[in-house]
Amino acid sequence: MNTTLQRHLLTALLLLTALLSPAADLPWAHGPLSVSANGRFLQHTDGTPFFLLGETAWLMPQRLNRDEVQHYLQCCAEAGYNMVQVQVLNDVPSFNVYGQPSMLGDWQFPPADGRYGYWEHMDYIISQAEQRGIYIGMVCIWGSQVKAGRISADQARRYGQFLARRYAGRPNIIWLMGGDIQGDLHPDVWQALATTIKAADRQHLMTFHPRGRYTSARWWAAADWIDFHCYQSGHRRYGQRMDSKDYPIPDNTEEDSWMYVDSTWAYRPVKPVIDDEPIYEGIPQGLHGADEPLWTADHVRRYAYWNVFAGACGHTYGNNAIMQFYRPGLPPAYACRTPWYEALRDPGFLQMQHLKRLMLALPYFDRVPDQSVVLDNGTRYDRLAATRGRDYLLVYNFTGRDMRIDLSRISGRQRKVWWMNAADGQLTFLGVYAQDTLTFRPHAVADGVLIAIDADSPTSAKFAAAVQPD
Repeated sequence: MNTTLQRHLLTALLLLTALLSPAADLPWAHGPLSVSANGRFLQHTDGTPFFLLGETAWLMPQRLNRDEVQHYLQCCAEAGYNMVQVQVLNDVPSFNVYGQPSMLGDWQFPPADGRYGYWEHMDYIISQAEQRGIYIGMVCIWGSQVKAGRISADQARRYGQFLARRYAGRPNIIWLMGGDIQGDLHPDVWQALATTIKAADRQHLMTFHPRGRYTSARWWAAADWIDFHCYQSGHRRYGQRMDSKDYPIPDNTEEDSWMYVDSTWAYRPVKPVIDDEPIYEGIPQGLHGADEPLWTADHVRRYAYWNVFAGACGHTYGNNAIMQFYRPGLPPAYACRTPWYEALRDPGFLQMQHLKRLMLALPYFDRVPDQSVVLDNGTRYDRLAATRGRDYLLVYNFTGRDMRIDLSRISGRQRKVWWMNAADGQLTFLGVYAQDTLTFRPHAVADGVLIAIDADSPTSAKFAAAVQPD
């Protein structure tokens, strides 16, 4: 046997072994997810931090076949995502790509009929995600179906029992109630569904995906079934106000996604919070105007860093083409023209991993938002977002404006300082500074993060190697 053939066979054997052997580094090897002691972060039961980096795949169960599921989830894993959220039911009934229904008659679920049944296909998605270390965010039923009265509280209990029996034993489940809806619309249905699942499944976390510009804490702060909160900062730009008597935010703050963290933490008890639907890459600003400019990767990054530096426990990315899995021949929503498989190369989709890597490279549970780090701050796009731990601080700068930073907010007589390009994750070492106030001009071609670390702390010694992209 020649050397080249031997090498190819060995490579194939190693790949097969990796696929068939349980991976020790899968997230749930550290135990189920739980809430940190301070109520603001997620972690595994052994104390390992979990930075939730989500991807939005609403119609995956309905529009992707088996080969496409594998390709999509592999791309997600390679881009650093550890949660993919889907609409388990986008309609009543729903049909998968093979034409198989989710139910027969009055919430009666079809028996197993082979490989391509609706629930067998959902099983396959969850299994493929599990192999790649990805949680599936199970949006049990989209809010529009509840609003339309297509499920009652009794039916919700029946459905919840079915879901819990089928999926409570899977390691990679996160339950999502709601689905772009207010919690006070048919709250009996949501309560019945959530409590039924939770009674049978105490292992997996549960939350609620609300309507745009709302936080789930508005309705469910005291609910014992909700483990962490979601808000939807939505898709509108400054000044794009909805004609609503119950518009829940001040005028001209539509892009200030960071404000929802504080407004959620105003409710008690304090729980972790995440923006589960910010602006989507490639979607019209304001959502519904086909002639409006599209949100682009730089704005997607801005929302991510603003949210996390305000205290969010992670971030959820969305892409107009991917969330609906648009392809030629399907009716496009929201003026989409890009096939989903091409959108997997969109810059924003690939850039979220730099934020995740940054947050996990630093001491995790002592991090707090702290705007006092920034001297002479701006507003809107010129607002600098700051967060810090005991021995490090981070300041996100969207516009590249001059920045004055108070380094005395962290420990140390000297601080090592870097600039991280948010678009590619590359670090530039700026030097060691003894002064407490640093004036910095990025001269950057893209938005980025100023990073300062106590030069004598263990954090500074291991930071650069941990955060630099491969």
